[in-house]
Amino acid sequence: MDFAVSQRLKALPPYLFIEIDKKKKAALERGVDLIDLGVGDPDLPTPKPILASLAKASLNPANHQYPLGQGLPAFRKTAADWFARRFGPRFDPNGEVLALIGSKEGIGHFPLAVMDPGQVGLIPDPGYPVYNAGTLFAGGEPVFMPLLEKNGYLPDFGKIPAAKLKRARVLWLNYPNNPTAATAPLSFFKEAVAFCRRHGIILAHDMAYSEVYYDGQAPHSVMEAPGAREVAIEFHSLSKTFNMTGWRVGFAVGRRDLVQALASVKGNLDSGVVSAIQEMGITGLNAPAALTAGIRKVYQERRDPFIAGLKQAGIKVKAPKAAFYVWARVPQGETSASFCGRLLDQAGIVATPGNGFGASGEGYFRMTLCAPKARLAQAVARIKALRG
Repeated sequence: MDFAVSQRLKALPPYLFIEIDKKKKAALERGVDLIDLGVGDPDLPTPKPILASLAKASLNPANHQYPLGQGLPAFRKTAADWFARRFGPRFDPNGEVLALIGSKEGIGHFPLAVMDPGQVGLIPDPGYPVYNAGTLFAGGEPVFMPLLEKNGYLPDFGKIPAAKLKRARVLWLNYPNNPTAATAPLSFFKEAVAFCRRHGIILAHDMAYSEVYYDGQAPHSVMEAPGAREVAIEFHSLSKTFNMTGWRVGFAVGRRDLVQALASVKGNLDSGVVSAIQEMGITGLNAPAALTAGIRKVYQERRDPFIAGLKQAGIKVKAPKAAFYVWARVPQGETSASFCGRLLDQAGIVATPGNGFGASGEGYFRMTLCAPKARLAQAVARIKALRG
């Protein structure tokens, strides 16, 4: 008897980071001293006050039961208050804020809430693979918007084919951007909101890296743009902000019916975010600004010498304005895959080929700043040796 997988699953490309992990494990088994700059997973620990709140919350019997619903009222209020302090707009905790099991989960489920088969999802290329996967799982058609260096890695809405635009249901944006580390000015968000209002398209903005930025230049939220509340939902994550990737907690804010549609999908597919972990989130979101400033300081101290070293090694690269990614051109005569393969096999460095994020990523590779300064310096030395 043949139990074949679904056509939707067959349509998905292999998940990029699972494939990289396989190659990494094989290298480790060969005894290679790997410098892993592949996956964006903070190497810094979760701050102690946040861990202390988990220890306390775990002893509360009320947190031992199903955390059903849209999130603890206290978590949703705290998220709404944090958002208002950081960006200005205020959202109603009772209906316009939703707790997520990490923003990835919410992003992946959102197309199921708002898309019907045959509708189009407008997806940045290169981009986080989950926008494409969620669209395919919902039976939608992905239409990719090239993000080009000459345009500051912002999509050109005028290049979207008219026939596809007529069927467009969701426009995905992500700034600060993964993988390019680009940021978007408020003027672009105003343009995007106007575009979506004009064409009746939902704007879904992934802002997982909102608090990882450099030189004091805090990124804007799409919700700061006039009219955004009429068309948009925005996804936030505590993973990068507070080094909490392993704990899986985030939230969404936005237009009420969009948030409630996602809540309905989640109500049928999961049992909510672990209550004790929501308590961690409350502690983090209420933490003094010095906590996140300290985390940013660490990344800045890593970014500056690493970028300088890569340039000395002959790599064409610009310093990221936000996120903890370095997006660089591969050397002339190489492809994304061939250069990343050489980095792994000959230098023991795990990097991510740009074309793994989409066709427009060909010719680039991505590395993270999620390693101590000493290891980043070693990586630079190995790249210099590799390039002769």
